Amino acid sequence: MSALRWSIRTLDRALDGETVYRELLAAEPVAYWLDGSLSITDRARRHPPGRVSILGTTTDDVITRDVTDGDVFAELNELLGARAAEPPPELDGLFCGGYVGYFGYELKALTGGAAAHEAPTPDALWIWANRFVVIDHDHDRTYLVALGDGEDWLDRAEEAASNWWMGSVDAPAISRLDLEAHLEQDRATYLAGIAHVLAELEAGQTYEVNLTNRVRLPAVQDPFEFFRWQRSANPAPYAAFLRSGDLAVASSSPERFLTVDADGWAECRPIKGTAPRDLDPAQDQLAAKALAEDDKTRAENLMIVDLIRNDLGRVSVPGTVNVPQLMQVESYRTVHQLVTTVRGRLRSGVTAVDAVRACFPPGSMTGAPKIRTMQIIDALEESARGVYSGALGYLTVDGRADLSVVIRTAVLTPDETVIGAGGAIVLDSDPVAEYDEMVLKAMAAVGGQSRQGMGGGA
Repeated sequence: MSALRWSIRTLDRALDGETVYRELLAAEPVAYWLDGSLSITDRARRHPPGRVSILGTTTDDVITRDVTDGDVFAELNELLGARAAEPPPELDGLFCGGYVGYFGYELKALTGGAAAHEAPTPDALWIWANRFVVIDHDHDRTYLVALGDGEDWLDRAEEAASNWWMGSVDAPAISRLDLEAHLEQDRATYLAGIAHVLAELEAGQTYEVNLTNRVRLPAVQDPFEFFRWQRSANPAPYAAFLRSGDLAVASSSPERFLTVDADGWAECRPIKGTAPRDLDPAQDQLAAKALAEDDKTRAENLMIVDLIRNDLGRVSVPGTVNVPQLMQVESYRTVHQLVTTVRGRLRSGVTAVDAVRACFPPGSMTGAPKIRTMQIIDALEESARGVYSGALGYLTVDGRADLSVVIRTAVLTPDETVIGAGGAIVLDSDPVAEYDEMVLKAMAAVGGQSRQGMGGGA
């Protein structure tokens, strides 16, 4: 164990995350917010990720790596091993420090895939979280935390917090995303890709392919205002905002990729199956029921569950991989989703990073079988997926992890805003319906707005 030292100030109220960000982090060159405060429906709360928010910055360098720079999984394993420590009791079960960031999809080249495309953004970005705020919404408590010599930062944070109250905040400066959106692959090209996938399926080359597209919009002036608007328009249990230099990631993901707890239990919660919400309660209930009973959707979900059971089985104690929840409908503001839970107990000596490597990229974003299906995807998609389809979250110094699948997410740079979206193609897929589902998912990342302005006949 390392000699890592915690300094903690405890406040007997839950601070407002937007206020913390604006007053404490907005001027920092690097900042992160993993937002666990957002409300979701009762059906989605059956397996909540926990109503805890984490906001912070760093006094250290940010790890940014491309796949050509070496093995970032091994690098993070080494760094976390050198800093491994038991957290103080105040932070038991909460985020206690470690790394916050993402693994981009192109890191598949380190886990059995090919280096087919080069992303314009880093393939991995990880921030050493040594200055952070943990907001425990359920227990109405806030922890101001510094690792190492951070008393000055804590003094500043505590003094500022004395003037913060959990109350109403200004409405986001963006009230509607009136930006012209263009599909990287227009309707005809995307439908041609689906036709190619169907031919591969008929030839027995694959069972399911997650074919994706990119929606490109002009750059937005203030990425944080975009995130404020996004979280208001489309709340999600894995909402997140990362900012490092000119790069920002604004996510409203509903999907857990992988969590590892202190006892070594790993859990994946893949989503396969999406249906739009209906304003009429009776029709909305029928839509959820139809999703749960749809044969195609259930087949998609089951194939990915088998893939993930295999991925987890590579690093789990034999006989411990199980499926405690199979194909449960969970409902969010704009869509219903079909979700399964897969769990396994990691073998002795297997770290959280090892578990990520074994399961990466998320099976719900590739299809099955994973390696051959990624080859088909590489041939059909015109550009790198980048951050999209990867994993975002945290890795802690006490060996835990919690990462989402990067979907319903905007990647913002000074040049443009990019949103990825796609869907699973199986033998009985209706190409037009698959195209429509892809557009629905893209719009969910921006509040479920109209597709007007989408290029290529969308």
